[in-house]
Amino acid sequence: MDAMLLDYLPILIFLGIAIAISGIAVGASIVVARQRPDTEKTSAYECGFDPFEDARQKFDVRFYLVAILFIIFDLEVAFLFPWAVSLGKIGVFGFWSMMVFLGILTVGFIYEWRKGALEWE
Repeated sequence: MDAMLLDYLPILIFLGIAIAISGIAVGASIVVARQRPDTEKTSAYECGFDPFEDARQKFDVRFYLVAILFIIFDLEVAFLFPWAVSLGKIGVFGFWSMMVFLGILTVGFIYEWRKGALEWE
């Protein structure tokens, strides 16, 4: 039992060092940086408008479009990594099937670009 627990010792040491370094970094930023919040610093900055009270208010469709585009291209990257690793094993068929996949995504991206879906006014 003790031998099995000793296998986890490097992980615990790593976690301890990581927690200590992150705590030191957060503490140093509080001590060193000047903490002077004002209305401009505490205003909404992520989505561009102030928060509202009714959660059922309609959003602009462009928010959804950007989210869907992010998911599509995030999945594309998630497919590219295992494909690149196993390219030697899957051969020419695997290469051309990924080229077809990337071509379809590229055509869809060009279509959205030409329709003006990516323009933010």
